Amino acid sequence: MHFSKFYVAISLISSAFALPMTSTPIERRALQFRKYADFEISDGKAGNALAEAQAKFPIDTSNLKGVSASDLAIINAARETAEAAETDAFNGQIKAASGSAATTLQNGKIKNKVLKLFLEVTALQIQQAQGSNKASKIAEEQKKLNNNINLDKKAAGQASKGVVFTGDVQPDN
Repeated sequence: MHFSKFYVAISLISSAFALPMTSTPIERRALQFRKYADFEISDGKAGNALAEAQAKFPIDTSNLKGVSASDLAIINAARETAEAAETDAFNGQIKAASGSAATTLQNGKIKNKVLKLFLEVTALQIQQAQGSNKASKIAEEQKKLNNNINLDKKAAGQASKGVVFTGDVQPDN
């Protein structure tokens, strides 16, 4: 009887030592770095770009203050990559194309712009929630995002084509 009480007491004491002893919160990441080809949304059909962008970057918008620095860095890097794809790949290919090929690429560029602006607005909202004053920049970028969402919806059902782009920006974390 005394032996079992002793065994229980030792077990409880050793369990307490097994618990984490740090007061530093554990960083929870929702995102992982991916190359542009793995998160681009330009291929397919126009009309649903915002939902496609949200699916590629599932951020808990009910707790933007709790978004990790690593996830914010990934969002910023993905936005920079999408912007580079627009300026370094889409623009030249659209200029060189004509007819339906140009329209298909333009639809892809608009979807890419929705992705880029969604990431920009999301990053700004996270920074705002974490203490930075980004309200005017959020309003400015949200207006651009809404405009491109409307352009995407106007082209709903039309073919959309992406570009091959390998200039991935690495996150700063």
